[in-house]
Amino acid sequence: MSAVAANAPAAAGSLAAVGFDLARLTAGDLESRSPVDGRLLGRVASLSRAEYDATLERSRAAFAAWRAVPAPRRGELVRLFGEAVRRHKPALAELITLEVGKIGSEAAGEVQEVIDICDFAVGLSRQLYGLTIASERKHHHMLERWHPLGPVAIITAFNFPMAVWSWNAALALVCGNPVLWKPSEKTPLTGLALHRLLESVLRDFPEAPAGLSALVPGGRAVGEWLAADERIPLVSATGSTRMGRDVAVKVAGRFGRSLLELGGNNAMIVAPTAAEDLAVRAITFAAAGTAGQRCTTLRRLFVHESRYEAIVARLKRAYASLKVGSPLATETLVGPLVDKAAYEAMQAALAQARAAGGVVHGGERVAIAGHDGGYYARPALVELAAPIEASARETFAPILYVFRYRELGEAIAANNAVVQGLSSSLITQNLSEAELFLSAEGSDCGIANINIGPSGAEIGGAFGGEKETGGGRESGSDAWKAYMRRQTQTVNYSSTLPLAQGVKFDVE
Repeated sequence: MSAVAANAPAAAGSLAAVGFDLARLTAGDLESRSPVDGRLLGRVASLSRAEYDATLERSRAAFAAWRAVPAPRRGELVRLFGEAVRRHKPALAELITLEVGKIGSEAAGEVQEVIDICDFAVGLSRQLYGLTIASERKHHHMLERWHPLGPVAIITAFNFPMAVWSWNAALALVCGNPVLWKPSEKTPLTGLALHRLLESVLRDFPEAPAGLSALVPGGRAVGEWLAADERIPLVSATGSTRMGRDVAVKVAGRFGRSLLELGGNNAMIVAPTAAEDLAVRAITFAAAGTAGQRCTTLRRLFVHESRYEAIVARLKRAYASLKVGSPLATETLVGPLVDKAAYEAMQAALAQARAAGGVVHGGERVAIAGHDGGYYARPALVELAAPIEASARETFAPILYVFRYRELGEAIAANNAVVQGLSSSLITQNLSEAELFLSAEGSDCGIANINIGPSGAEIGGAFGGEKETGGGRESGSDAWKAYMRRQTQTVNYSSTLPLAQGVKFDVE
């Protein structure tokens, strides 16, 4: 059988649009299979150790040149890349749909995130601000400056195969660093396409040295090489908590830096004053969107006992109305799970919930004509009297566990009572409740929202979470500082040498 089939013509068109020949993808150990129907899109070869080492040496050489390029000029490179992504947005979005299974609007939204972070990074290239610090010594002044760090390794997950790389790469590049990208083994084609587009911009940019950006496809072994490599000062990794723990230990063992975006088990609280229509819409999108395959997906819902029956009844109707089907169809709202393993993990979690006395609504596999190889499932609502082991862990699937609560403090404690700490939200019209939730006594997550769901973060804010979510921050705000090294500088513009803290050390 040919190495490419079924959806391959569409994938070929998307790749050709950004200058990549699908005929090159007929051999390799990494298979790209479309969640839409399970068909093979292409094969990509993992890097050998020799290829990896050569790539790292090129990256180190690129750093020596790129760090000397003025930051606004580095920003111009990112601007040109963002413009190239704009021109190819439809093709890139189509490829995400084929390789990840996202519906069209969500795939296009992910490409828009790439564009948005490029715009953000361009402005940032003129705002890499340090500080002027008052000195206690006469005729001295102190400065804090930020310098490029070195090659940055970026390890991404399948569910946002372009956006998360761009959050890191756009900032790393304007901060003066080369980037090395290991895409998920499940989504190598999106990595190839977006990187090929960047390469086309680099070729026409005079100051861009060879090796400024590199793709390092492969499985666990390549990730381990990146984590253990002393030539890489920063490893940014997105994925499971298990993966993050391995990366953190290896990187810390060599005194490198890691930026970790790991699991989420996000909750929403629906208060007595909640606007019902708003709450139902926010819950449904956050829990069922992207087939439950976002790290910010809503997985636990705490509804005040006075609103529980009405809210759950509305949710049952909303869930029943969701169109589950091929993401290539415009009317579809819930596409496929990424693969068989994801579907089986979903069913195992639902079985545990039933065994614990939970009432499960939905969750069954949905047959889609002509797509027998795809794993489509109806989003599930699970009513539980109390948390169980399955609801305390992240299952990357559209399962929403629903609980009653009486007092807000009880619900906040339940929100915080898991090892993950990514995103959270409260639906309320009560100002005091909202402020409590956002205070130091409220949500312990890196993201806390009022009257929206926990998913759908904008690039302007720093993205990331606490506890086993890893503590990393990417994208907006001052997340750029992770990609630079801080230097405190003192300048003496006198002819004498007073010492700090009044120390006397006179020398003839």
